[in-house]
Amino acid sequence: MTDPTLRSSHLFTLTLEVDPNMTDIGETPYGRRRIATVTGGSFEGEELRGSVLPSPGGDWLLLRRDGILQLDVRLTLKTDDGHLIYMSYRGMRHGPAWVIEQLNKGEKVDPSQYYFRSTPWFETSSEKYRFLNRIVCVATGRREPTGPVYEVFQIL
Repeated sequence: MTDPTLRSSHLFTLTLEVDPNMTDIGETPYGRRRIATVTGGSFEGEELRGSVLPSPGGDWLLLRRDGILQLDVRLTLKTDDGHLIYMSYRGMRHGPAWVIEQLNKGEKVDPSQYYFRSTPWFETSSEKYRFLNRIVCVATGRREPTGPVYEVFQIL
């Protein structure tokens, strides 16, 4: 018997546009809670491409007391051929203090300098894209001045 292996294939690149004016809930029992509105974006891969619909869509961010930024994102994707896909993901971003400071200033930082990962899930009624309802994905992220960019991989 052979050992199982973890293989993946690139599903799409997701680029998000985020309103810089976040709602700051303040310090909660879990850390500092902020809510960011996703105002748009795009995704493109070999099998699907399209746009990120503007609000409602957002990121319920939690800056934990240990310095880790926890992400909780919900989006609606619209494919170029008119199908709607609900996408949600949880993830985290962390790194050395000087890197996080640069990112918070909107500066471009080499993504190898920090950890930025998420676990996307999809939900759709589309027959064409129903395969999304049955897959597990992981994503690597990088923070650009206008918002995050993710490389989404389907686990095979």
